[in-house]
This record gives sequence, structure tokens and C-alpha cells, in this order.
Amino acid sequence: MSLGAGIFLFVIGAILAFALNVQVTWIDLHLVGYILMVAGVVGIILGIILLTRRRRSVATTQTSVDPATGDRVTRRTSGEDDLI
Repeated sequence: MSLGAGIFLFVIGAILAFALNVQVTWIDLHLVGYILMVAGVVGIILGIILLTRRRRSVATTQTSVDPATGDRVTRRTSGEDDLI
């Protein structure tokens, strides 16, 4: 769930819980609003955690001269390491 989806769920839940004065016999809209607000908060927290996750790039360049031909050889490698 992304950050935007969490905010959307929270807003829809707040509208259902606080702004709507409709009585429906088969569902409690206030309870659904509170459940959507909790789901939105969880989505916002997960979105922030995923945004702040750090990644480290590792790039290595090695240059040497081939003794047989005298040509310069460059070897490049790159990768990502997760810090978490």
C-alpha cells in the first residue's frame, strides 16, 4: 500500500465516521469509518517506512594493463546492498 492510498483511506474513513449522518440498518457507517481510518494510518506508516528505507550502491572500477598485448583493461562492477 502506498502513502497516497493510506491518506485516501484515512480521509474516506473520517468522512464516514464524522461527517455522514445517514442511518443504514444493515451496516454501521461510523464503525466502517473508524476501521478505514485505522487501515489508513497503517498504510501511511508502511508508506513512510518504505520511503525511508536506505539503499547503498557499490561501484568498483579496476584498471590494469594486459602484459601480453599492452592493452588497458577496465573492469567495472556495480550492485546494491540493503542496509535493513
